[in-house]
Amino acid sequence: MSDSSPARAAAPVLDVWCELQCPDCRTALDDLRALRDRYGDRLELRLRHFPLEKHRHAFAAAQAAEEALAQGQGWPYVEAVLGRVEELDREGEAFLIEVARELGMDAEEFDTALIDGRHILIVDADQAEGKAIGVTGTPTYVIGGERLDGGKSQEGLRQRVEEIADRLLAGQGA
Repeated sequence: MSDSSPARAAAPVLDVWCELQCPDCRTALDDLRALRDRYGDRLELRLRHFPLEKHRHAFAAAQAAEEALAQGQGWPYVEAVLGRVEELDREGEAFLIEVARELGMDAEEFDTALIDGRHILIVDADQAEGKAIGVTGTPTYVIGGERLDGGKSQEGLRQRVEEIADRLLAGQGA
């Protein structure tokens, strides 16, 4: 039997609507790292895909991120790709596969996943849900029913996320 007590509520979720060819999302990485450091597993950071049409490799990058998640390295992969947006701009899918190889993942499986489109439905569903709740750009955060748009400015957003997370955690008695 697991040691997680049924009385303990699930961690609050921070949905991060992101696009891996987006320079603003790269800037947001510092905030996401700080949130992970502060909350650990008390706050679930969940990557949500919102590829923008103006970035031609964004849809493939979203699929690649899902493959990285399937291979157990979702966030490390996302951070590696976002940290090198210019290379993604220049090299496209070849770069996505190279990053997988650098991180020790099965690069051939990445290539196959991009060809067979096994993750397209997840990306499409995220994008549709994002549009339905009013996401128009990236990064956008949703926590505790509140949508915070980081595409225009990220000023003060981490503090706002922390305020909401602290309130949600206090409500759980965590």
